[in-house]
Amino acid sequence: MTHASGKYADFEGLRERAVALRRQGLSLRQIRDELKIFNNDILNQLVKGEPPPAWTKRPRAKDDLREKARELRLQGWTYDQIEVELGCSRSSVSLWVRDLPKPERKRTPEEASVIARRGWEATMRLRDEERQQTKAAAKQAVGALSPRELFLLGVGLYWAEGGKDKPYARRENVCFVNSDPGMIQVFLAWLDLLGVERERLKFTVMIHESADVVGAERYWADLVGADRSAFNKTTLKRHNPKAHRKNVGDSYRGCLVVKVLKGADLYRRIEGSWYGIVESARSPIS
Repeated sequence: MTHASGKYADFEGLRERAVALRRQGLSLRQIRDELKIFNNDILNQLVKGEPPPAWTKRPRAKDDLREKARELRLQGWTYDQIEVELGCSRSSVSLWVRDLPKPERKRTPEEASVIARRGWEATMRLRDEERQQTKAAAKQAVGALSPRELFLLGVGLYWAEGGKDKPYARRENVCFVNSDPGMIQVFLAWLDLLGVERERLKFTVMIHESADVVGAERYWADLVGADRSAFNKTTLKRHNPKAHRKNVGDSYRGCLVVKVLKGADLYRRIEGSWYGIVESARSPIS
């Protein structure tokens, strides 16, 4: 073999030898070493059109999975079943078996609906467990409240849900209304923190006339730990047959109104504290 100006002479002769070696089962590297041809472009031209020997083909990691997927598909397995069985992605399963006929439906629509509903119920149970775990962790993270934290919480709570004084109607009264038992309990704890005697509190139940009025009165009295004498006459809301209320059932107990007697000074303190919170919140938090 001779070289001329960087080109190989007798190219056809070299090609005949390279093809013969290729057909004997040699790899490109072995042909390169045999013919001493170290230019990859020339080497590829010499064996152009000759398939590489089988032993040089790199095995694909998913070949076995592909064959198994096709075997299962021919047995009538669904994409979901194959995906779970082999631990492959759905896209891979689809690519491997999409040329095969679809399996015949083995379930009635009713059976499929039952299976789908069971799967959905299992999903909902998992979601509910996650929801409850998140709530439990958040509850645990709160810990004990300091007096200052409870004070600020109570001010914000009242300003969101309590009665407010208006320039056109001076009513400096402390009156809190809510249907959430937890809100009522926090509000009462806040009043205890401020030293408001329970004797200064008056309660009123507000509820639809079609509900269990007596049961609701008993529930709120037990919750606040007050005698029936501390309650005003229950306010009944007229029932509208055309209205489709959602607040029905045994858990519906209406709202409880908590009013502080002689509460003008307390109201002024609440309003002033609230504006103090707003002003502080406008400033950068250090």
